[in-house]
Amino acid sequence: MYTFIAGIILLIIGYFTYGKFVEKVFGVKEERATPAYVNSDGVDYVPMSTARNSMIQLLNIAGTGPVFGPILGALYGPVAFIWIVVGCIFAGAVHDYLTGMISIRNRGAHLPELASKFLGKTMKHVVNAFAVLLLLLVGTVFVSTPASLLNVLMGGKVALGIIIGAIFLYYILATLLPVDKIIGRLYPYFGAILLISSIGVGLGLIVKGAPIPELSLSNFHPDNAPIFPLLFFTITCGALSGFHATQSPIISRTTQKEKQGRKIFYGMMIGEGIIAMIWAAAAMSLFDGYGGLNEMLAAGGPGLIVSEVSTRMLGAIGGTIAVLGVVVLPITSGDTAFRSARMIIAEYFNIAQKKISSRLWIAIPMFAISVVLTQIDFNLLWRYFSWANQATAVIALFVGAMYLYIAKKNYWIALIPGTFMLLMVITYILNAKIGFGLSLNISWVGGVIGTIILEILFFNAAKKARANNLPLEDDISDWNDVA
Repeated sequence: MYTFIAGIILLIIGYFTYGKFVEKVFGVKEERATPAYVNSDGVDYVPMSTARNSMIQLLNIAGTGPVFGPILGALYGPVAFIWIVVGCIFAGAVHDYLTGMISIRNRGAHLPELASKFLGKTMKHVVNAFAVLLLLLVGTVFVSTPASLLNVLMGGKVALGIIIGAIFLYYILATLLPVDKIIGRLYPYFGAILLISSIGVGLGLIVKGAPIPELSLSNFHPDNAPIFPLLFFTITCGALSGFHATQSPIISRTTQKEKQGRKIFYGMMIGEGIIAMIWAAAAMSLFDGYGGLNEMLAAGGPGLIVSEVSTRMLGAIGGTIAVLGVVVLPITSGDTAFRSARMIIAEYFNIAQKKISSRLWIAIPMFAISVVLTQIDFNLLWRYFSWANQATAVIALFVGAMYLYIAKKNYWIALIPGTFMLLMVITYILNAKIGFGLSLNISWVGGVIGTIILEILFFNAAKKARANNLPLEDDISDWNDVA
């Protein structure tokens, strides 16, 4: 219990200390106009309040990640708490803040455009393909996941196909309509459900004295799966997730002032970390150890854990509200996943989005592909999502490091977590069955060599970019020409 409470406290302290430090390193410009005003189009560039942007950002980035990921990560034991706290403060929140703020400085550009500018034009095509694939996978997975939870919640009285169709319809509307018409109006209510359910479960654990295990570096996984690198691909949202780099630019186009960035981007990642801590603690403490948790997961997956935890902590009615809070998470990430994919494709092909017909030309084939993907096994989709997600996080952190290096600022705040995760990604791909299937020892050697080579290439490119005075931000006077 003490480890759990200490972790929550450290996350909050991290926001007020390290978050403030990161903000100071970046250097906000109060007087600089934001894309929400300069590029206002009534569709994607719409000024909204800090409170509304914060809630949208939290729901955008959360998905089922800070619930399902920590539940699966709980199999490794209390070491999961360490990754959530350290990863969230020093990696995930830095990743989200830099991605959002650099986007604001570059007319709300998405990651492919930022990667093109700061890591080379070739990266634009690579990251664009990566990002669109990632978003389509997320959007597809986040159709089936909430549909299954709702089907169980309603006792199977409504056919699964009907629920899936309704969710798809909502996603289509949220993708096409102006950001303030559906997303801006519904998210405050969705957010209230999420916060009530998360706080309820967290307080329930404390009040009922749940036997949450204390800090340990031991590996409790029943299958003895290695902590390094697997834990960092099991718990992503809640610690570090590349998916967030695709979501932050949505809000960078609706942020009123740069000063609001720390609360919106860094702060909401801390909020997600707290949610992750709550669900990891619940999974570790309520099922008679890791063997019992493993049996529950085998019987019904993370969804069954969510239902059991909610009912035990909050009773029948409160448990239903808690499950609805979890249902909200994938729905409010699925809709913005498709919206973000539409915006990235439009940006890539330079297609203005003010006309509904222009949005339809992109959305129709995108949703057609997603319908096909729903026929593929969920577990297979998620395995590919896992490494694609963290590879995207590495790219985003290196974009942040390049920006700060050129600006002659403390680039280590992005480069250190970026380098660590780069090592994990290369090692994972070399070792995983969906990768090269090499032994773990050989994979580690390959990971170290690959990381060193890419670090050398990064510094060579960074020195050239600084020598050539690569512009860090777009000239505001040119923004309306490309809106």
